[in-house]
Amino acid sequence: MSSNVGLTTPRGSGTSGYVQRNLSHLKPRDGPYPSPRDAADERHSHRPRKPDEKILDHERRREIEVKVFELRDRLEDEGVDEEEIETRTAALRSKLSPTSSMPPPSDVRTDDLPGPESETDRRKRTKDLKPHQVHELAKAKIEESEKLRRALGIREDYEEGSHWRRQEERLREGVGGKGT
Repeated sequence: MSSNVGLTTPRGSGTSGYVQRNLSHLKPRDGPYPSPRDAADERHSHRPRKPDEKILDHERRREIEVKVFELRDRLEDEGVDEEEIETRTAALRSKLSPTSSMPPPSDVRTDDLPGPESETDRRKRTKDLKPHQVHELAKAKIEESEKLRRALGIREDYEEGSHWRRQEERLREGVGGKGT
């Protein structure tokens, strides 16, 4: 054996001890290096990915149903009767649902129901997003970019690099006017 590769001795291993390279192994790469032309196109045409509203709506509804199920489970463990469980879960569902403008029924206790999401809760949840939650990340990035744009006073119709184009046009006009 050379350079400590393979078994020290093939005895008892059921093999001949011959070491081969694994041809099916894919080496990790840092990423493909873009050609200069691709990099130039990418620089001028950067558009944030738009989140799919249907997927975001589905996730919102799923979170509501998870909270409703947790309340139902807790109430069943406490031994509350089925009618009371149904009214409380319906009240929670109507309170958490963004489309429902109806307040929960007055005969239902709402003091133990969670309230609507605050700004700090939304910021914390944005930080806790996982890489596979692409639509939520895209929506958070768009919101962040919009907030930054408003804070810096940038117009909505601003195009990146427009200042340089205007400056080049003035130079051309100046050169063209002096030559005649």
